Amino acid sequence: MINLKMYIDGEWKDAENRETRPVINPANGEVISYAPEGTIADARAAIYAARRAFEEGVWSGLSAQERAYYLFRIADKIDEYAEELTQLETMDNGKPLREAGFDVGDAAACFRYYAGLITKPDGYTYHVADPMQAMVVREPVGVCGLIVPWNYPLLMSIWKIAPALAAGNTIVFKPSEVTPVTPKKLFEIFEEVGLPNGVANMVMGAGPVVGNEIASHPEVDMISFTGGTKTGKHIMKTAADTMKKVSLELGGKSPNIIFADADFETAVDYALFGIYAGAGQVCSAGSRILVEESIYEQFVERFVDRAKKIQVGPGNDPSTEMGPLVSQEHLEKVLHYIELGKQEGAKVACGGSRIVRDGLGNGYFVEPTVFIDVKQDMRIVQEEIFGPVVVIQKFKDENEAVKLANSTVYGLAGAVFSTDGAKALRVIKKLRAGITWINSYHPTYNEAPWGGYKQSGIGRSLGTFGLEEFQEIKQININLQVEPIGWFRN
Repeated sequence: MINLKMYIDGEWKDAENRETRPVINPANGEVISYAPEGTIADARAAIYAARRAFEEGVWSGLSAQERAYYLFRIADKIDEYAEELTQLETMDNGKPLREAGFDVGDAAACFRYYAGLITKPDGYTYHVADPMQAMVVREPVGVCGLIVPWNYPLLMSIWKIAPALAAGNTIVFKPSEVTPVTPKKLFEIFEEVGLPNGVANMVMGAGPVVGNEIASHPEVDMISFTGGTKTGKHIMKTAADTMKKVSLELGGKSPNIIFADADFETAVDYALFGIYAGAGQVCSAGSRILVEESIYEQFVERFVDRAKKIQVGPGNDPSTEMGPLVSQEHLEKVLHYIELGKQEGAKVACGGSRIVRDGLGNGYFVEPTVFIDVKQDMRIVQEEIFGPVVVIQKFKDENEAVKLANSTVYGLAGAVFSTDGAKALRVIKKLRAGITWINSYHPTYNEAPWGGYKQSGIGRSLGTFGLEEFQEIKQININLQVEPIGWFRN
C-alpha cells in the first residue's frame, strides 16, 4: 500500500480531520492507497506557508541562476526515478507503460527548459525624453494556486509547477483526488533537492473544498487550472472576487479534417492516434473526424477495421495499446454518452460497450467506439466525452469543412490532412483553435504555447508564454538628472 500524505511548509501531513479517500487502480478496481481528504484548514495552512515564504524571499529572492540550479537538479532526479515514476503513473492513471514513459521524459525536459529559459535575456529598455531612462522588468506574481486534472497526473503538474517556480513564485498545488500518487513522488523529489520550506506545498482533497478555497482565498495571487470547462467557469467567477490573475486550460471537441488528396494511410493512422491515445482522455483529442465525401466510405471502413484491432488491457502489460478509463464514475459518464448517441440516432460502427472479457471485468475498460451518420446538433458531436469515442462526419468542400470544424463552443485543437500544402495552411488558418497540426496529430513541445480559443480556456501554458503567465510586468522610470522639476512657481 502506497503511503500518501500532503506536503505543507516542508512537512508531510495527514488531513486535519484525519479523513481519507481510496485511490483505485483503474485496471482492476483495487485500492492502491488512501489519500488524505484535505480540508479548508489544510488549504489555508498551505496558503499561509506559501505567503510567508514568498514575502521572506527565500525563493523569489534567489538569482535566476540559483533557481535554475534547483530546477536542473529536479530534472536529474526525475530521470533517476524514471522507472519508478513510470510504474506509479500507470498504476495511478491506468495508461500504458509506453505512454507513461513518454510523460516522465517530457516532465524532466520541461524542468530543464524553464531552468534554461530564466537565465536568458529578459525585459527591455526603451528610449524616452531626456533626462529619463525607462525599462520594463518581469517579476513573480506571488502565491500561485495550481489545480491539475487526472489524465496526466505528473506531466500536467509539471507544466504548471516548472514555470511557476522558475518565475520565483511560491505554490499551493492540488492534484486530482483521483490520481495523487505520482504528484506525491514529485514532492518527495522537491524535498530531496532541498527546496526551501513553504515554496512548494501540496494539499490533496476534493475540488469543491480544497480547490474552491485556493481559488477564493485573498492571499492567493493567481489561480491556474486545467480541467473541465464547467469547473473552469466556476473558478473564474470565484477568483473574480479577489481579482486574481487567472489561467484556464479547459475542454475541447477538436476537429481532424481529412481531404480526399491526403496520404490515406497516414491520415487513418494519425486519426486513430488522435482519438485513442490515452483512451481518448485527452483534452486535445481529435474526437471529431471530418472526411471529404468522396473518400468517406473508404475511410470509415479502414478506420473501423483498425480500431477493432486495438489491443485494450492493463497498462502494465507490454502488449497493451489502450488502457482503461480512470474511474468508475468516468466510465459511467462515457457509457452514458454512448447510449445518448444511440438514442440520438447515430449509428455505432464499432465498439460501444464496456469490456468485461479476458479478466478485464473489474477494470474500467471501454471498446474503441466509432459513431457515423451523425448530425451537427447531436450532443455526441457538440459535447466533450473524454473517452475512446469518435464521430466521423462527411463534408463536401473546403468551406463546409471549416464551418463544421468551428461549429462548437470549443477551440482547443485541430488538424488538416492534405498533400496540397497551400490548401492545408489555408484551412488551418481558418480554424478557431490554439493547437493545430498539418498531416500530424498530437505531438507538442515544451517550447511551444498550449491553450485554446473560445470556451477552451484563457491564457497559454509552455514556451515563453507559459513563463509569462506566472509573471507580472513592471515599468521602471529613472530620472538621470536629479533636480527640482519647477512645475509650481512657489
